[in-house]
This record gives sequence, C-alpha cells and structure tokens, in this order.
Amino acid sequence: MTLSTEAGAIATAEGTIRGATRETPVDPDLQDSAATGAEVFYKRENLQVTGSFKARGALHKLLSIDSQSRSAGVVAASSGNHGAAVAWAAARLGCPATVYVPNHASPAKIEAIRSYGARVHLHGADCLESESRAREHGARKGLPYISPYNDIEVMRGQGSVGVELERQLDNLDAVFIALGGGGLIGGVGTYLKETCPETEIIACSPERSPAMHRCLEAGKIIEVPCHDTLSDGTAGGVEAGSVTFEVCQRVVDRSLLVSEKEIRDCTADHIARHHQLIEGAAGVAIAGWRQIASEFAGKRVAIVICGANIGIDTLRKVIG
Repeated sequence: MTLSTEAGAIATAEGTIRGATRETPVDPDLQDSAATGAEVFYKRENLQVTGSFKARGALHKLLSIDSQSRSAGVVAASSGNHGAAVAWAAARLGCPATVYVPNHASPAKIEAIRSYGARVHLHGADCLESESRAREHGARKGLPYISPYNDIEVMRGQGSVGVELERQLDNLDAVFIALGGGGLIGGVGTYLKETCPETEIIACSPERSPAMHRCLEAGKIIEVPCHDTLSDGTAGGVEAGSVTFEVCQRVVDRSLLVSEKEIRDCTADHIARHHQLIEGAAGVAIAGWRQIASEFAGKRVAIVICGANIGIDTLRKVIG
C-alpha cells in the first residue's frame, strides 16, 4: 500500500477501537523541559487497558476476523504484554484464547494473561520458539494466530497511538519509541509520516537485545544474538518475512542503542519523579531521548511510555 492509503487505514483502525481502548493522556515533563530547553511530553500508554499499548493492536486484529472464525478461539505467543492484550480482547469479544510464552517470561505478566481467562502454555527459550509452537498449535486446531507484531492489522491498531498524538500535540519535532518487533513504531511512524512529515521518528533499543536495530543496519532480516534485558517487552528476534521490517525501513529516521544502566536509571528516575510504574521498554525510550536531548533545545518532543507491566523482580533490580 502507499503511505497515504495505509495512514488512512490506521485512522480507520483508531475509530474502530475507540471507546474500548483508552485515549491516553500526554503529560508535560516540566523538569526535563527546563533542563534541556525542549518541550518534553510523555504519551502515557502505561495507563492503557491491560497496562500497555498492545491492547490496541490485539483488539483491532480480533475485530478484523469474522465472528465465526474467531468463535472457536485464537492463539498467540508473547513475552507478556501482547498475551495479556489478546486475552483481554478475546474475553471482550467472547472467544477463547490460548497464549504461548517463553519459559523465562515474567511471572507477573503470565498471571495477567491468566487473569483475563486465557490458557497459558510455557514453551521455548525465546519469543521465536514460542511463536513457532503457537503457530503449530493454531494450524493443527484451525485457529487464527495473532502475531505480536508481524501482522498488518495489529500494526494498524498500534498506529492509533500516532493518531492520538497528532490530535493531542501539534508541531512535534520528534517522537521517541522503543523498538522491538516494529509494530508500534511502524504504525505510529506510518501515520505521522503522512500527517506530520517533518516529525522525526526515533527508534530506541536495548544494547543486549537489538534485533530490529541490527536488521535495519544490515538492510535485511538477520539472526541477531539477544540476551536478557530489563526491557523484556522488546526482547527477542525478528521473524523471517516480518511485514514490519520494510515499514521500519521507510519510517524510522534514527535508531539508537541504550545500555542496561541507562534503562535502569531512566526507569527508576521516572518512577520516582512521576509516581507511576513503567516497564523497562518505556525506560528504553526515555534513555534514547536523554542520549541526544541536547539536539532538541527549542523543539517539541514526545516520548511514548509504552507500558506499566514491570515484574516485581525486575522492579527490585531497577530501584534496588
């Protein structure tokens, strides 16, 4: 699709899910603004249904499946947030959900998935292995598979964050977004490149799990060694043939890497100053901003706080 056509589809998706998901607020950070000379705003997806932006894509995807096909159930794979989002959306629409998660997934996120009524299966050392098993299960049972990112309808739902940002803040010079599989930045970037082409789309990844970042560097999808990170919401590789890769190539203007110390410090600082829980992936976006904040004096920037679902063990590491 052309960029304009896809931006229109994202705007339609936003209208479809509006009311079921929340239009999350944008909050100014007066302290950071004073320190940097920029106008700094946080897009608070940590206040979204299920605690992350993933609810948007999951609900839009399930609504795009005809009711008869989804009535037998859906299957998904996730390290946590996407699984909870699929479970919530499935419960809202009255269909069963089965979610596969990696063996190392956060216990808090697993419990969140189960709390919405989904069946949870632990499988694999990473997200790619969980995805493979979930796809096998779906094919065997004839159930739709709901990808965390490699699905155009999921990406359109995530792009509704961009529709809201454009409505809430004009004249944005840059948006900082954590980069995992590329669904959030792909959707937001596609919409903003059409409606606000002057806005710079800046991807932020943890150094220990830089899969899409390295794929963008290489100009193709490659296998990238990934390790445990405080940003478990962005961890894991990029699936071969992912629809988000080419989208990210088109819309990402800059891609930054941040260290675990930067993630920890930015996450802890945000929790302490704003008295709101955020997860490591949100800390990644803040850390990316802090790396290059000096470039944005006199400009207006938004940082997407993508989720709040931090496990208690990770929280201890952050604030310890």
